[in-house]
Amino acid sequence: MQFFIIAGAINGFLSVALGAFGAHLLEGKVADKYLATWDTAVQYQMFHSLALIAIGILMSSKVLGPLSTLNTAGYLILAGIVIFSGSLYVLSLTGISILGAITPIGGVAFLAGWIMLIVAAVKYAN
Repeated sequence: MQFFIIAGAINGFLSVALGAFGAHLLEGKVADKYLATWDTAVQYQMFHSLALIAIGILMSSKVLGPLSTLNTAGYLILAGIVIFSGSLYVLSLTGISILGAITPIGGVAFLAGWIMLIVAAVKYAN
């Protein structure tokens, strides 16, 4: 529970910091398409930071409890942040287009994490 709340808060902080970095320090230094890519990475990181916090809260014994499906959902979403947003950040800074081939792996991790959250809710909710 605590791990996912902390991981969500750290990623929320990082998404705000990286968003500011992109808006203030990258503008005029990278192509507009890479700024848009950077913004996409920031948005997905923030949305999924909130998902991690929600998973941490759901893992409380007062809600659903420490379920393995929630644990799996949290790790998949965290992996999605690292792979999806991380690859887009590096792509934006370097222009190495092959990194675009890695990004969908992170997207699949996001989708799998959301599915595991649905499974947890359906299987264990009262």
